[in-house]
Amino acid sequence: MQVDLREPWWIQDVRIPTRLVLAPMAGVSVQAFRRQGRRYGAGLVCSEMVSCAGLEHRNERTLGYLRVARDEHPLAIQIFGSEPAVMGEAARMVAAAGADIVDINFGCPVRKVTKTGAGATLLDDSGRACAIVEAVAKAADVPVSVKMRRGLENGSRTCLEIGARLVDAGAATLTLHPRSARQMYTGEAEHSLTAELVELVDVPVIASGDITSGARAQAVLATTGAAAVMVGRGAQGNPWALREIVDGDSGEPSREEVAAELIVFIRETVRELGERRASGFLKKFYGWYLGRGRFPRPFKQELVQLESTEEVVTRLLVAAPRAVELVERLESELPDPADEILLDSMPISIYGGG
Repeated sequence: MQVDLREPWWIQDVRIPTRLVLAPMAGVSVQAFRRQGRRYGAGLVCSEMVSCAGLEHRNERTLGYLRVARDEHPLAIQIFGSEPAVMGEAARMVAAAGADIVDINFGCPVRKVTKTGAGATLLDDSGRACAIVEAVAKAADVPVSVKMRRGLENGSRTCLEIGARLVDAGAATLTLHPRSARQMYTGEAEHSLTAELVELVDVPVIASGDITSGARAQAVLATTGAAAVMVGRGAQGNPWALREIVDGDSGEPSREEVAAELIVFIRETVRELGERRASGFLKKFYGWYLGRGRFPRPFKQELVQLESTEEVVTRLLVAAPRAVELVERLESELPDPADEILLDSMPISIYGGG
């Protein structure tokens, strides 16, 4: 039986217009990425994870400021940390900044995070994990979600042992990526665990991991009973994958469409991060957009070597001159920057990637 991914669902009182969630990804989920995801069918978009310690200390290493635009809602802002009180204060701040949902990261496997006692490490400290959820739920006046992995080690079933306790502590929804922290992104996501979690809790569960096509999304939703699917790496430089998952539209974008989306993404990222930061941040996106046979492989290397983002835009328009009209249309649909909510001194991430 086909699931209508255009059917809305709810996280407490927050209406999510489609059953596709765009994942929070460090060094990727800047505002331009989130807004693009919304245009292509994501019902809920997420910021990359924000360090609660950075919020507490107004870290001078802050490389950007969180921006919330009117076309991003509903938006989840993800926070990470290991101290309940500090996480509670961080939740209060990001809710004030305009988040519709506060998401807690109990899934990041990267040592830079886990060595601080945050991320996936908290799955092995259920008492502290539940205390964090309770503190966040009390501090924020918006729903709380938790994103987690199956556990630290391969074969772990920790997610099932802790899931109901997190809900009792105040989580309004859970996202499960059923790989272990040790696996990182290798192997396969074991969605039989997702199905078990759905049966154990009485809140919506979002299925994350290996959602790479509409067929895969349908299969996961049908076999797990999850409320929605989350897409991450598959959407990097490829918003058309979101459209295919939601609407079944598997048509490949034209060269002009690819160039136009990349140009708008470049300009919006420069506006958000500034030219110096954006220039380095964007280089990985060139390969993501231009790959998959869309442009000759040497073209990506040529763009990476250019010194400024405007040079990159110029070169893209030379390669796809008919993209000009598409760029103008896309930019005309962007909201006025004056509509953004800015919360000064809020670092986007500890990574320096935006």
